Amino acid sequence: MRGLRVRVPPLALVSVPPGVLPPVTSQLDTQVDLRELIVANQAFGPSEVESIRRTISDNQLNFIELRDAVNELEQETTATPAARTKLGVCQYLLGRFKQASATLANADGGAMALFYTARCALELGDYDQAIEIYEQAKTSGYDADRCMLGVAEAHRYLNHLSEAMSILDNMFGPIEQTADYLCQRAATVAAIGGNLSEAIALYGRAVQSDPNHAGALFGLALENDRQGNDEEALSLYERAANAFPTGIGALLNLGVFYEDNNQYEKAQVCYRRVLDAYPDHKQALLYMKDASASGNILYDEETQRRNDRLAQILNQPVSNFELSVRSRNCLSKMGIETIGDLTRTSEAELLSSKNFGETSLYEIREILSSKGLSLGQFANERKSSDPPIDTSHMSADEQALLDRPIADLNLSVRARKCMVRLGINTIGELIRKTGDDMLECKNFGVTSLNEVREKLSALGLKMRGD
Repeated sequence: MRGLRVRVPPLALVSVPPGVLPPVTSQLDTQVDLRELIVANQAFGPSEVESIRRTISDNQLNFIELRDAVNELEQETTATPAARTKLGVCQYLLGRFKQASATLANADGGAMALFYTARCALELGDYDQAIEIYEQAKTSGYDADRCMLGVAEAHRYLNHLSEAMSILDNMFGPIEQTADYLCQRAATVAAIGGNLSEAIALYGRAVQSDPNHAGALFGLALENDRQGNDEEALSLYERAANAFPTGIGALLNLGVFYEDNNQYEKAQVCYRRVLDAYPDHKQALLYMKDASASGNILYDEETQRRNDRLAQILNQPVSNFELSVRSRNCLSKMGIETIGDLTRTSEAELLSSKNFGETSLYEIREILSSKGLSLGQFANERKSSDPPIDTSHMSADEQALLDRPIADLNLSVRARKCMVRLGINTIGELIRKTGDDMLECKNFGVTSLNEVREKLSALGLKMRGD
Protein backbone atom coordinates (compact mmCIF):
# COMPACT_ATOMS: atom_id res chain seq x y z
CA MET A 1 0.00 0.00 0.00
CA ARG A 2 1.23 3.53 -0.77
CA GLY A 3 -0.09 7.06 -0.83
CA LEU A 4 -3.65 7.67 -1.99
CA ARG A 5 -4.00 11.34 -1.33
CA VAL A 6 -1.42 12.65 -3.77
CA ARG A 7 -2.94 11.02 -6.87
CA VAL A 8 0.06 8.91 -7.81
CA PRO A 9 0.17 5.19 -8.60
CA PRO A 10 -0.89 3.57 -5.33
CA LEU A 11 2.29 1.57 -4.92
CA ALA A 12 4.70 3.82 -6.73
CA LEU A 13 8.20 2.96 -5.57
CA VAL A 14 11.12 5.33 -5.65
CA SER A 15 14.67 4.06 -5.58
CA VAL A 16 16.83 6.03 -3.16
CA PRO A 17 19.65 7.64 -5.17
CA PRO A 18 23.05 7.98 -3.52
CA GLY A 19 23.84 10.99 -1.43
CA VAL A 20 20.37 12.51 -1.04
CA LEU A 21 19.92 11.44 2.57
CA PRO A 22 22.36 10.56 5.33
CA PRO A 23 22.71 6.81 5.75
CA VAL A 24 20.29 5.43 8.30
CA THR A 25 21.92 2.42 9.87
CA SER A 26 20.16 0.32 12.46
CA GLN A 27 21.50 -2.19 14.89
CA LEU A 28 19.79 -4.87 12.82
CA ASP A 29 22.01 -4.35 9.77
CA THR A 30 22.02 -7.76 8.11
CA GLN A 31 25.34 -7.27 6.30
CA VAL A 32 24.04 -9.09 3.21
CA ASP A 33 26.38 -9.05 0.21
CA LEU A 34 23.88 -7.72 -2.32
CA ARG A 35 26.13 -8.15 -5.32
CA GLU A 36 26.78 -11.79 -4.48
CA LEU A 37 23.09 -12.37 -3.86
CA ILE A 38 22.05 -10.92 -7.22
CA VAL A 39 24.88 -11.73 -9.62
CA ALA A 40 25.89 -15.18 -8.37
CA ASN A 41 24.13 -18.30 -9.62
CA GLN A 42 22.28 -19.17 -6.43
CA ALA A 43 18.77 -19.69 -5.15
CA PHE A 44 16.57 -16.59 -5.22
CA GLY A 45 13.15 -16.50 -3.61
CA PRO A 46 10.93 -14.48 -1.25
CA SER A 47 13.42 -14.69 1.63
CA GLU A 48 16.15 -13.18 -0.57
CA VAL A 49 13.81 -10.36 -1.61
CA GLU A 50 13.09 -9.63 2.05
CA SER A 51 16.83 -9.62 2.78
CA ILE A 52 17.33 -6.99 0.07
CA ARG A 53 14.54 -4.82 1.47
CA ARG A 54 15.81 -4.99 5.03
CA THR A 55 19.42 -4.44 4.04
CA ILE A 56 18.59 -1.20 2.24
CA SER A 57 16.17 -0.05 4.96
CA ASP A 58 18.96 -0.57 7.50
CA ASN A 59 21.45 1.44 5.43
CA GLN A 60 20.28 3.40 2.41
CA LEU A 61 23.72 3.48 0.87
CA ASN A 62 23.28 -0.23 0.16
CA PHE A 63 20.93 0.92 -2.58
CA ILE A 64 23.96 1.77 -4.72
CA GLU A 65 25.14 -1.82 -4.47
CA LEU A 66 21.71 -3.08 -5.51
CA ARG A 67 21.53 -0.75 -8.49
CA ASP A 68 25.05 -1.61 -9.65
CA ALA A 69 24.43 -5.35 -9.28
CA VAL A 70 21.23 -5.10 -11.33
CA ASN A 71 23.05 -3.11 -14.02
CA GLU A 72 25.69 -5.84 -14.13
CA LEU A 73 23.07 -8.58 -14.40
CA GLU A 74 21.39 -6.70 -17.25
CA GLN A 75 24.60 -6.97 -19.27
CA GLU A 76 24.48 -10.76 -19.14
CA THR A 77 23.60 -11.89 -22.68
CA THR A 78 23.14 -15.57 -21.89
CA ALA A 79 20.93 -15.26 -18.82
CA THR A 80 18.85 -18.32 -18.02
CA PRO A 81 15.07 -18.04 -17.54
CA ALA A 82 15.62 -18.30 -13.78
CA ALA A 83 18.18 -15.47 -13.92
CA ARG A 84 15.66 -13.35 -15.84
CA THR A 85 13.14 -13.93 -13.06
CA LYS A 86 15.70 -12.66 -10.55
CA LEU A 87 16.47 -9.68 -12.78
CA GLY A 88 12.80 -8.82 -13.23
CA VAL A 89 12.17 -8.93 -9.49
CA CYS A 90 15.16 -6.66 -8.82
CA GLN A 91 14.04 -4.24 -11.54
CA TYR A 92 10.69 -4.14 -9.77
CA LEU A 93 12.47 -3.24 -6.51
CA LEU A 94 14.20 -0.39 -8.34
CA GLY A 95 10.84 0.97 -9.48
CA ARG A 96 11.39 0.08 -13.16
CA PHE A 97 7.95 -1.45 -13.53
CA LYS A 98 7.58 -1.51 -17.33
CA GLN A 99 11.09 -2.89 -17.74
CA ALA A 100 10.48 -5.47 -15.00
CA SER A 101 7.22 -6.58 -16.61
CA ALA A 102 8.96 -7.09 -19.97
CA THR A 103 11.81 -9.04 -18.35
CA LEU A 104 9.42 -11.26 -16.40
CA ALA A 105 7.42 -11.99 -19.57
CA ASN A 106 10.54 -13.76 -20.89
CA ALA A 107 11.47 -15.46 -17.60
CA ASP A 108 10.81 -19.00 -16.41
CA GLY A 109 7.03 -18.54 -16.05
CA GLY A 110 7.17 -19.84 -12.50
CA ALA A 111 5.19 -18.76 -9.46
CA MET A 112 7.59 -16.00 -8.44
CA ALA A 113 7.71 -14.54 -11.97
CA LEU A 114 3.91 -14.50 -12.05
CA PHE A 115 3.62 -12.90 -8.61
CA TYR A 116 5.92 -10.00 -9.52
CA THR A 117 4.27 -9.63 -12.92
CA ALA A 118 1.06 -9.07 -10.96
CA ARG A 119 2.87 -6.56 -8.74
CA CYS A 120 4.01 -4.66 -11.82
CA ALA A 121 0.48 -4.66 -13.26
CA LEU A 122 -0.78 -3.19 -9.98
CA GLU A 123 1.89 -0.50 -10.01
CA LEU A 124 1.02 0.40 -13.60
CA GLY A 125 -2.68 0.72 -12.75
CA ASP A 126 -3.99 -2.40 -14.51
CA TYR A 127 -5.84 -3.77 -11.51
CA ASP A 128 -8.01 -6.30 -13.34
CA GLN A 129 -4.94 -7.86 -14.94
CA ALA A 130 -3.19 -7.87 -11.57
CA ILE A 131 -6.06 -9.87 -10.04
CA GLU A 132 -5.94 -12.39 -12.89
CA ILE A 133 -2.18 -12.91 -12.62
CA TYR A 134 -2.24 -13.12 -8.81
CA GLU A 135 -4.68 -16.02 -9.21
CA GLN A 136 -2.29 -17.67 -11.67
CA ALA A 137 0.61 -17.21 -9.25
CA LYS A 138 -1.40 -18.83 -6.47
CA THR A 139 -2.29 -21.77 -8.70
CA SER A 140 1.39 -22.12 -9.62
CA GLY A 141 2.35 -22.47 -5.99
CA TYR A 142 3.28 -18.98 -4.77
CA ASP A 143 2.25 -18.26 -1.16
CA ALA A 144 -1.56 -18.23 -1.34
CA ASP A 145 -1.96 -15.67 1.45
CA ARG A 146 0.41 -13.20 -0.24
CA CYS A 147 -1.44 -13.61 -3.50
CA MET A 148 -4.81 -13.01 -1.85
CA LEU A 149 -3.48 -9.87 -0.14
CA GLY A 150 -2.54 -8.64 -3.61
CA VAL A 151 -6.02 -9.46 -4.92
CA ALA A 152 -7.61 -7.61 -1.99
CA GLU A 153 -5.40 -4.60 -2.67
CA ALA A 154 -6.34 -4.53 -6.35
CA HIS A 155 -10.04 -4.70 -5.46
CA ARG A 156 -9.56 -1.78 -3.08
CA TYR A 157 -8.07 0.35 -5.82
CA LEU A 158 -10.98 -0.63 -8.06
CA ASN A 159 -13.22 0.62 -5.22
CA HIS A 160 -14.58 -2.89 -4.74
CA LEU A 161 -14.36 -2.38 -0.99
CA SER A 162 -16.77 -5.13 0.07
CA GLU A 163 -14.84 -7.68 -2.04
CA ALA A 164 -11.55 -6.51 -0.57
CA MET A 165 -12.82 -6.78 3.01
CA SER A 166 -14.41 -10.15 2.35
CA ILE A 167 -11.06 -11.53 1.18
CA LEU A 168 -9.32 -10.17 4.27
CA ASP A 169 -12.05 -11.51 6.57
CA ASN A 170 -11.52 -15.00 5.18
CA MET A 171 -7.76 -15.09 5.79
CA PHE A 172 -6.72 -16.91 8.94
CA GLY A 173 -3.58 -17.99 10.70
CA PRO A 174 -0.11 -16.43 10.95
CA ILE A 175 -0.76 -14.10 8.00
CA GLU A 176 -3.15 -12.09 10.21
CA GLN A 177 -0.24 -10.95 12.38
CA THR A 178 1.99 -9.80 9.51
CA ALA A 179 2.60 -6.13 8.72
CA ASP A 180 1.41 -6.66 5.13
CA TYR A 181 -1.97 -8.04 6.23
CA LEU A 182 -2.48 -5.45 8.98
CA CYS A 183 -1.58 -2.65 6.56
CA GLN A 184 -3.99 -3.89 3.88
CA ARG A 185 -6.78 -4.24 6.42
CA ALA A 186 -6.10 -0.76 7.80
CA ALA A 187 -6.17 0.77 4.31
CA THR A 188 -9.45 -0.99 3.52
CA VAL A 189 -11.06 0.11 6.79
CA ALA A 190 -9.92 3.67 6.08
CA ALA A 191 -11.32 3.53 2.53
CA ILE A 192 -14.69 2.28 3.77
CA GLY A 193 -14.75 5.07 6.35
CA GLY A 194 -16.55 5.49 9.64
CA ASN A 195 -14.00 3.71 11.82
CA LEU A 196 -10.87 5.82 11.91
CA SER A 197 -9.76 4.53 15.31
CA GLU A 198 -9.67 0.95 14.01
CA ALA A 199 -7.66 1.95 10.94
CA ILE A 200 -5.11 3.80 13.09
CA ALA A 201 -4.87 0.87 15.52
CA LEU A 202 -4.25 -1.55 12.64
CA TYR A 203 -1.57 0.68 11.12
CA GLY A 204 0.02 0.91 14.55
CA ARG A 205 0.08 -2.89 14.92
CA ALA A 206 1.63 -3.17 11.45
CA VAL A 207 4.43 -0.79 12.40
CA GLN A 208 4.99 -2.73 15.63
CA SER A 209 5.30 -5.91 13.56
CA ASP A 210 7.71 -4.29 11.08
CA PRO A 211 9.13 -0.88 12.05
CA ASN A 212 10.40 -0.41 8.46
CA HIS A 213 7.14 -1.19 6.65
CA ALA A 214 6.86 1.74 4.24
CA GLY A 215 3.14 1.30 3.57
CA ALA A 216 2.12 1.10 7.21
CA LEU A 217 4.32 4.06 8.14
CA PHE A 218 2.80 6.13 5.35
CA GLY A 219 -0.76 5.11 6.23
CA LEU A 220 -0.24 6.01 9.87
CA ALA A 221 1.41 9.29 8.88
CA LEU A 222 -1.48 10.11 6.56
CA GLU A 223 -4.14 9.61 9.22
CA ASN A 224 -2.19 11.64 11.80
CA ASP A 225 -1.74 14.34 9.15
CA ARG A 226 -5.48 14.44 8.50
CA GLN A 227 -6.15 14.76 12.23
CA GLY A 228 -3.74 17.68 12.56
CA ASN A 229 -1.18 15.74 14.62
CA ASP A 230 1.68 17.44 12.81
CA GLU A 231 4.58 16.38 15.00
CA GLU A 232 3.66 12.69 14.88
CA ALA A 233 2.80 12.84 11.17
CA LEU A 234 6.13 14.45 10.31
CA SER A 235 8.07 11.81 12.25
CA LEU A 236 6.19 9.00 10.51
CA TYR A 237 6.61 10.54 7.04
CA GLU A 238 10.34 10.77 7.68
CA ARG A 239 10.47 7.13 8.71
CA ALA A 240 8.45 6.14 5.63
CA ALA A 241 10.85 8.11 3.43
CA ASN A 242 13.77 6.18 4.91
CA ALA A 243 12.13 2.78 4.34
CA PHE A 244 12.68 0.77 1.17
CA PRO A 245 11.06 0.67 -1.31
CA THR A 246 9.95 4.24 -0.66
CA GLY A 247 6.53 5.49 -1.78
CA ILE A 248 6.08 8.57 -3.95
CA GLY A 249 3.21 9.62 -1.69
CA ALA A 250 5.46 9.66 1.37
CA LEU A 251 8.06 11.81 -0.38
CA LEU A 252 5.60 14.34 -1.80
CA ASN A 253 3.69 14.69 1.46
CA LEU A 254 6.92 14.99 3.44
CA GLY A 255 8.14 17.64 1.01
CA VAL A 256 4.97 19.67 1.53
CA PHE A 257 5.41 19.32 5.29
CA TYR A 258 8.94 20.69 5.02
CA GLU A 259 7.69 23.58 2.88
CA ASP A 260 5.06 24.44 5.49
CA ASN A 261 7.91 24.61 8.01
CA ASN A 262 9.92 26.76 5.57
CA GLN A 263 12.55 24.02 5.25
CA TYR A 264 12.79 24.40 1.50
CA GLU A 265 16.10 22.62 1.05
CA LYS A 266 14.74 19.49 2.73
CA ALA A 267 11.59 19.74 0.58
CA GLN A 268 13.71 19.87 -2.56
CA VAL A 269 15.57 16.73 -1.46
CA CYS A 270 12.23 14.87 -1.31
CA TYR A 271 11.12 16.09 -4.73
CA ARG A 272 14.55 15.33 -6.21
CA ARG A 273 14.29 11.74 -5.04
CA VAL A 274 11.04 11.38 -6.99
CA LEU A 275 12.51 13.07 -10.06
CA ASP A 276 15.62 10.92 -10.01
CA ALA A 277 13.38 7.90 -10.56
CA TYR A 278 10.66 9.66 -12.63
CA PRO A 279 12.21 12.68 -14.41
CA ASP A 280 8.88 13.65 -15.99
CA HIS A 281 6.74 13.39 -12.84
CA LYS A 282 4.56 16.49 -13.29
CA GLN A 283 3.60 16.97 -9.65
CA ALA A 284 7.16 16.62 -8.40
CA LEU A 285 8.43 18.99 -11.10
CA LEU A 286 5.95 21.69 -10.13
CA TYR A 287 6.50 21.19 -6.40
CA MET A 288 10.26 21.41 -6.98
CA LYS A 289 9.79 24.67 -8.88
CA ASP A 290 7.66 26.13 -6.08
CA ALA A 291 10.07 25.02 -3.36
CA SER A 292 13.05 26.42 -5.26
CA ALA A 293 11.30 29.77 -5.73
CA SER A 294 10.17 29.96 -2.11
CA GLY A 295 13.56 29.02 -0.72
CA ASN A 296 14.80 32.58 -1.12
CA ILE A 297 11.95 34.11 0.89
CA LEU A 298 12.56 34.72 4.60
CA TYR A 299 9.81 33.97 7.09
CA ASP A 300 9.54 34.07 10.85
CA GLU A 301 9.41 30.29 11.09
CA GLU A 302 8.13 30.12 14.66
CA THR A 303 5.34 32.59 13.93
CA GLN A 304 4.36 30.71 10.80
CA ARG A 305 4.31 27.45 12.72
CA ARG A 306 2.06 28.91 15.40
CA ASN A 307 -0.26 30.37 12.77
CA ASP A 308 -0.56 27.03 10.99
CA ARG A 309 -1.35 25.25 14.25
CA LEU A 310 -3.97 27.88 15.15
CA ALA A 311 -5.57 27.52 11.71
CA GLN A 312 -5.91 23.78 12.22
CA ILE A 313 -7.53 24.27 15.62
CA LEU A 314 -9.93 26.94 14.36
CA ASN A 315 -11.17 24.67 11.58
CA GLN A 316 -11.98 21.72 13.82
CA PRO A 317 -15.75 20.98 13.59
CA VAL A 318 -17.69 21.54 16.81
CA SER A 319 -19.25 18.13 16.15
CA ASN A 320 -15.92 16.62 17.25
CA PHE A 321 -16.59 17.67 20.86
CA GLU A 322 -18.89 16.40 23.59
CA LEU A 323 -21.89 18.73 23.65
CA SER A 324 -25.43 18.47 24.95
CA VAL A 325 -28.19 18.03 22.38
CA ARG A 326 -29.50 21.53 23.23
CA SER A 327 -26.13 23.17 22.66
CA ARG A 328 -25.55 21.24 19.44
CA ASN A 329 -28.96 22.20 18.05
CA CYS A 330 -28.52 25.87 18.95
CA LEU A 331 -25.11 26.06 17.28
CA SER A 332 -26.50 24.37 14.18
CA LYS A 333 -29.36 26.89 13.93
CA MET A 334 -26.86 29.75 14.19
CA GLY A 335 -24.70 28.28 11.43
CA ILE A 336 -21.77 27.72 13.79
CA GLU A 337 -19.83 24.74 12.48
CA THR A 338 -16.22 25.17 13.63
CA ILE A 339 -14.15 26.31 16.60
CA GLY A 340 -13.23 29.35 14.51
CA ASP A 341 -16.91 30.24 14.14
CA LEU A 342 -17.19 30.22 17.95
CA THR A 343 -14.20 32.55 18.39
CA ARG A 344 -15.87 34.98 15.99
CA THR A 345 -19.12 34.89 18.01
CA SER A 346 -19.71 36.80 21.22
CA GLU A 347 -21.33 35.48 24.40
CA ALA A 348 -24.18 37.92 23.92
CA GLU A 349 -24.88 36.56 20.45
CA LEU A 350 -25.00 33.01 21.75
CA LEU A 351 -27.29 33.90 24.64
CA SER A 352 -29.61 35.74 22.26
CA SER A 353 -30.36 32.43 20.57
CA LYS A 354 -33.56 30.73 21.70
CA ASN A 355 -32.96 27.89 24.21
CA PHE A 356 -29.27 28.75 24.59
CA GLY A 357 -28.69 29.30 28.30
CA GLU A 358 -25.90 29.57 30.86
CA THR A 359 -25.37 25.79 30.94
CA SER A 360 -24.71 25.67 27.20
CA LEU A 361 -22.53 28.75 27.48
CA TYR A 362 -20.44 27.01 30.15
CA GLU A 363 -19.98 23.98 27.85
CA ILE A 364 -18.72 26.19 25.04
CA ARG A 365 -16.37 28.11 27.34
CA GLU A 366 -14.83 24.83 28.55
CA ILE A 367 -14.18 23.61 25.01
CA LEU A 368 -12.54 26.86 23.95
CA SER A 369 -10.55 27.15 27.18
CA SER A 370 -9.05 23.68 26.57
CA LYS A 371 -7.71 25.07 23.27
CA GLY A 372 -6.44 28.33 24.79
CA LEU A 373 -9.24 30.28 23.08
CA SER A 374 -12.31 32.29 24.11
CA LEU A 375 -15.64 33.41 22.73
CA GLY A 376 -15.46 36.58 20.64
CA GLN A 377 -11.64 36.43 20.54
CA PHE A 378 -11.61 36.94 16.77
CA ALA A 379 -14.92 38.77 16.42
CA ASN A 380 -13.17 41.46 14.38
CA GLU A 381 -12.09 38.83 11.84
CA ARG A 382 -15.49 37.59 10.75
CA LYS A 383 -15.29 35.83 7.42
CA SER A 384 -16.63 38.01 4.66
CA SER A 385 -19.77 36.60 3.17
CA ASP A 386 -19.19 35.08 -0.23
CA PRO A 387 -21.90 35.63 -2.83
CA PRO A 388 -24.76 33.12 -2.56
CA ILE A 389 -24.84 30.22 -5.01
CA ASP A 390 -27.52 30.11 -7.66
CA THR A 391 -28.79 26.54 -7.34
CA SER A 392 -31.84 26.96 -9.54
CA HIS A 393 -30.17 25.15 -12.43
CA MET A 394 -28.92 22.27 -10.26
CA SER A 395 -30.57 18.91 -9.81
CA ALA A 396 -31.38 17.65 -6.32
CA ASP A 397 -28.30 15.41 -6.42
CA GLU A 398 -26.04 18.30 -7.45
CA GLN A 399 -27.42 20.48 -4.65
CA ALA A 400 -26.77 17.66 -2.17
CA LEU A 401 -23.10 17.72 -3.20
CA LEU A 402 -22.74 21.22 -1.77
CA ASP A 403 -23.10 20.00 1.81
CA ARG A 404 -20.44 17.31 1.45
CA PRO A 405 -17.18 17.93 3.35
CA ILE A 406 -14.07 19.07 1.51
CA ALA A 407 -12.39 15.80 2.56
CA ASP A 408 -14.60 14.00 0.01
CA LEU A 409 -12.58 15.62 -2.79
CA ASN A 410 -9.48 13.66 -1.68
CA LEU A 411 -7.20 16.64 -2.30
CA SER A 412 -3.41 16.62 -2.10
CA VAL A 413 -1.74 17.76 1.11
CA ARG A 414 -0.87 21.17 -0.32
CA ALA A 415 -4.44 21.90 -1.45
CA ARG A 416 -5.96 20.51 1.75
CA LYS A 417 -3.81 22.72 3.95
CA CYS A 418 -4.99 25.75 1.99
CA MET A 419 -8.60 24.76 2.68
CA VAL A 420 -7.74 24.72 6.39
CA ARG A 421 -6.17 28.17 6.22
CA LEU A 422 -9.15 29.64 4.33
CA GLY A 423 -11.69 28.03 6.63
CA ILE A 424 -13.36 26.11 3.79
CA ASN A 425 -15.18 23.08 5.18
CA THR A 426 -17.71 22.09 2.50
CA ILE A 427 -17.82 21.83 -1.27
CA GLY A 428 -20.49 24.54 -1.27
CA GLU A 429 -18.12 26.95 0.48
CA LEU A 430 -15.39 26.10 -2.02
CA ILE A 431 -17.39 26.91 -5.15
CA ARG A 432 -18.20 30.34 -3.71
CA LYS A 433 -14.51 31.17 -4.04
CA THR A 434 -12.78 32.44 -7.16
CA GLY A 435 -9.47 31.20 -8.46
CA ASP A 436 -7.88 34.46 -7.33
CA ASP A 437 -9.24 33.94 -3.81
CA MET A 438 -7.49 30.59 -3.65
CA LEU A 439 -4.21 31.82 -5.09
CA GLU A 440 -3.90 34.33 -2.25
CA CYS A 441 -3.25 31.43 0.15
CA LYS A 442 0.40 30.67 0.98
CA ASN A 443 1.82 27.66 -0.93
CA PHE A 444 -1.34 27.40 -3.06
CA GLY A 445 -0.27 27.78 -6.67
CA VAL A 446 -1.64 27.16 -10.14
CA THR A 447 -0.98 23.42 -9.81
CA SER A 448 -3.21 23.15 -6.74
CA LEU A 449 -5.84 25.38 -8.35
CA ASN A 450 -5.98 23.12 -11.40
CA GLU A 451 -6.28 20.11 -9.10
CA VAL A 452 -9.26 21.67 -7.31
CA ARG A 453 -10.90 22.58 -10.61
CA GLU A 454 -10.45 19.02 -11.92
CA LYS A 455 -12.01 17.53 -8.78
CA LEU A 456 -14.99 19.89 -9.01
CA SER A 457 -15.35 19.29 -12.73
CA ALA A 458 -15.63 15.54 -12.09
CA LEU A 459 -18.68 16.37 -9.94
CA GLY A 460 -20.13 18.73 -12.54
CA LEU A 461 -19.29 21.82 -10.48
CA LYS A 462 -17.20 24.98 -11.01
CA MET A 463 -15.72 27.68 -8.85
CA ARG A 464 -17.18 31.18 -8.92
CA GLY A 465 -16.00 33.01 -12.03
CA ASP A 466 -14.96 29.85 -13.92
